[in-house]
Amino acid sequence: MIRLFLSLCSFSPLKINHIFGALIGNLLYFTSSEAKKVSEQNIEICFPEITNQERQSLVKKTLIHTGQNLTESGLIWNKSFSKNVSLVQSIKGEHYLDSSKNTILLVPHIGCWEITGRVLADKRKVTFMYKPLRSQKQNAYLFKRRNQGNLTMASADKTGIFKIQRALKNRELVGMLPDQDPGEEGGIMAPFFNKQANTMTLLAKIAKKNDVQVLMFWAERLPKGKGYELNLEPVNLGANGETLEQHVASMNDSIEALIRRLPEQYMWSYKRFKSTHSYG
Repeated sequence: MIRLFLSLCSFSPLKINHIFGALIGNLLYFTSSEAKKVSEQNIEICFPEITNQERQSLVKKTLIHTGQNLTESGLIWNKSFSKNVSLVQSIKGEHYLDSSKNTILLVPHIGCWEITGRVLADKRKVTFMYKPLRSQKQNAYLFKRRNQGNLTMASADKTGIFKIQRALKNRELVGMLPDQDPGEEGGIMAPFFNKQANTMTLLAKIAKKNDVQVLMFWAERLPKGKGYELNLEPVNLGANGETLEQHVASMNDSIEALIRRLPEQYMWSYKRFKSTHSYG
């Protein structure tokens, strides 16, 4: 059913697509959805200073973006890379990709992260790391939709790490989404907003080992279906010091700073603090 729905989403113009997404978001907000409950708790943790009215407004806005993220994924996955590029109004900071250093793209779950790698893969080879889903059927479906052309998907395991290292050796772009709980292995506790969060160390380790530049990369969703604005900005992992813990803290600081700029477009429905917070 989901596959059929996403396929149908690919036939509508982006403006209509986002209207459908907004309807889904409103449905998530006005019902006792899991997405609403988790979003409320995450926003309360991260923005304790705002009023309840402000919190509910942000929850509603972010769930609308969550719905739009769902519907636009069907459009993006079922269109060519060149069609994806046509949805982009501008790319800020693209000159950073001309650096003599290899590049790791730090891609938080904000805006339309699904379009980021596909736009660059229209002209360059890009390898993105992903966390496999528990459902083999869903995982196979997503892999088929994402692993296309110049865009290679690497699972978050030893095989995937080998793919990432090989890509860097071949001077290809590498993308990672490090703002998810990596589980008992592969993470350390690091500050994120007002709470400790289990945070991926892999990006920081690979960056230090290979002496690469790290670029924050995100696609801001523009209003009224006008498309996307892509942004690339340097991240200084050594801002807090040179230990692994300090590099990971700097990574979280940079992600937090971006979220504060676009709080409504972040994926608050994910249980980011599940290692330290009991989601009721």
